[in-house]
Amino acid sequence: MSTSETTTEDHENHEDHEHPSDQKYMQIALLLAIITAAEVATYFVDIGVVLIPTLMVMMVVKFFIVAAWFMHLRFDSNMFTRFFVSGIVLAISVYFIFLTVFEFWTEG
Repeated sequence: MSTSETTTEDHENHEDHEHPSDQKYMQIALLLAIITAAEVATYFVDIGVVLIPTLMVMMVVKFFIVAAWFMHLRFDSNMFTRFFVSGIVLAISVYFIFLTVFEFWTEG
């Protein structure tokens, strides 16, 4: 089997997908800018004890938007999505463990 036959065969077995338009990428960028502005606004507005959960939710939403659209996870294998999800779950878990250590187990 020649290289050209293998390439054609691989191409036929691979599921093609339609890439998003430039307008879709601009909409996603605008959404990310709005979420980032909301994150920055939390510095100026006192929202009390919901500050950290609010920032964490915005961080996770931005992570998934960037991974899904700009890293094309929406179009790749579910295995890659699982790797990214497990990574963010691990990062959030470690953050909350350290947050509780410094918040509850230290004096002052």
